Amino acid sequence: MNSGAPGKLAVGKVKFFSQHRGEVNSSAFSPDGQRLLTASEDGWVYGWETQSIRLLWRLGGHTGPVKFCRFSPDGRLFASTSCDCTIRLWDAARAKCLRVLKGHKRSVETVSFSPDSRRLASGGWDKQVMLWEVQSGQMLRLLAGHQDSVQSSDFSPSADHLATGSWDSTLRIWDLRAGTPAIFYQELEGHRGNISCLCYSASGLLASGSWDKAVHIWKPMTNSLLVQLKGHMSWVKSIAFSPDELRLASAGYSRMVKVWDCTTGKCLDTLKGVLEVAHACTFTLDGKLLVSGAVDEVHCSTKPCRTP
Repeated sequence: MNSGAPGKLAVGKVKFFSQHRGEVNSSAFSPDGQRLLTASEDGWVYGWETQSIRLLWRLGGHTGPVKFCRFSPDGRLFASTSCDCTIRLWDAARAKCLRVLKGHKRSVETVSFSPDSRRLASGGWDKQVMLWEVQSGQMLRLLAGHQDSVQSSDFSPSADHLATGSWDSTLRIWDLRAGTPAIFYQELEGHRGNISCLCYSASGLLASGSWDKAVHIWKPMTNSLLVQLKGHMSWVKSIAFSPDELRLASAGYSRMVKVWDCTTGKCLDTLKGVLEVAHACTFTLDGKLLVSGAVDEVHCSTKPCRTP
């Protein structure tokens, strides 16, 4: 969707990526939108060229289902997490595993890179958040306090704070500045269900999606809830701000993707009926909305949506 005046979403293309041997658990676009990662229950990480649908790689190494995947902001690396309790860091150009990060005691469900791609945060079923140095693979901090599984994470634009969402229905914002204790955090309450996804905007607003079918937009600096977005029929799987921060896209664990006005909370448009489950949504720099998800248990699709 372009960053100009709001218009109706139009499905530009639907493409099918059909070589998975198990359910697709998550997917992620590269920063330039040219590549797509898919994490599969079959234990493999797949990389695709979005325009040609060409399979670039099928990467093994994990000894359990792959739960989550994400590119670094500079596009040079990507990370995958698994039920085998590890995070794998990969070189995106060579499709080579650089290192395996070990420390979690149960399945790792989320991973996020700092804006400069130098640090990595992970969380999972052991209720712990771990902060890593990407270059060395060294664990820098252990952040404990959530009362249930940590399912989502994102760094603030300044990288001074890390937001995490948990099945304890809370968001925590950890202060990562030098000299602050590892237990120092803010807690944002308001959701009535598990926190399933979150993301920062470029200016520092924080959006969160939940099993309560709602999306909240927060101003973390003041601990204030700015707007609640309601209208999904199922829990919210993925969210993304548009480059101008005027709109937010949200993908539900259903056939529905919505685009919202961040100021008024009004739903501008709804796209439904193309995907069985929408896994990930993201905006390109020119305002195009890319969505990926599952058509059935083994197929993954992407479609760019924009105003005519």
